Amino acid sequence: MNTARKPDWLKMRPPSGREFTGIRETLRERNLHTVCEEANCPNLGECWSGGAGTGDGEGGTATFMLMGDRCSRACNFCDVETGGMEPLDPDEPANVAEAIAEIGLDYVVLTSVDRDDLPDQGAGHFAETIREIKDRHPGILVEVLIPDFQGEERLVRKIIDADPDVIAHNVETVERLQFPVRDRRAGYEQSLSVLEQVDRESDIYTKTSIMLGHGEYDHEVYQTLADCRERGVDIVTLGQYLRPSRSHLEVQRYDHPDKYETWRRVAEEELGFLYCASGPMVRSSYKAGELFVDAVLREGKSVEEARADARGDGHAGSAATGVPE
Repeated sequence: MNTARKPDWLKMRPPSGREFTGIRETLRERNLHTVCEEANCPNLGECWSGGAGTGDGEGGTATFMLMGDRCSRACNFCDVETGGMEPLDPDEPANVAEAIAEIGLDYVVLTSVDRDDLPDQGAGHFAETIREIKDRHPGILVEVLIPDFQGEERLVRKIIDADPDVIAHNVETVERLQFPVRDRRAGYEQSLSVLEQVDRESDIYTKTSIMLGHGEYDHEVYQTLADCRERGVDIVTLGQYLRPSRSHLEVQRYDHPDKYETWRRVAEEELGFLYCASGPMVRSSYKAGELFVDAVLREGKSVEEARADARGDGHAGSAATGVPE
């Protein structure tokens, strides 16, 4: 029986504020969904209310979830509903673009449910939304968090051809724990192959995320980071798994923020990731990471230039020496 108790540093701020209310109303008017709400993200209050804890006073942000609010998969960590799939809304790409203009975003994050029920698993709809945003708002930066599309390269290529600025896909956990954490249709090597394809076929930043707290060992976390970096991943986030309900997997351990800081140093200083956001409340879409990408891309740097800068700062990958005990 799990005995892990939630520590004091995992307290969440309740949603509030003018920006929060405005984003919620805009989404409701256009029948749009966000992963912030559907996945019960602990940072919803901060992101929608602006600033995301950065103290910069910026407006709110949201991660749009495409293709409905029900997923064809049943991952045991995720709070998104499964089954009962609805037809795609042909107006969704335009509605998302209009909502972005109304909210006033200059950096947009798009994700989606898995749609294994569709012939192209929704890749075309995803790509259409990216293009709609880029056509209407040429100066906007678009980050996408995509499904694995069952590893089909032609479907991943549709996303690449739509030319977002960042393509993320999450490995979620270490190789040993892929199941029971993820749906059996997902897989460690399948996810790595998606990230590797993006790196191989484009000059687009790649990103992934790892949840801690499922019972992984430190050497497994290190190996996962090393595998991702070897496949060309530029940006990684690490955060604490929080159990959405009693029907989901139990939390096996809560790591102290100091441990997350150690992982950040390992990722950036030892393994050579361009950026690592690491902390108990960090999630895949995290404003600190968005601000990093925004700063690099607004300077007009390519992925290779940013990588060269990182190497010049002494962040070239080195042998494994700093795994936390």
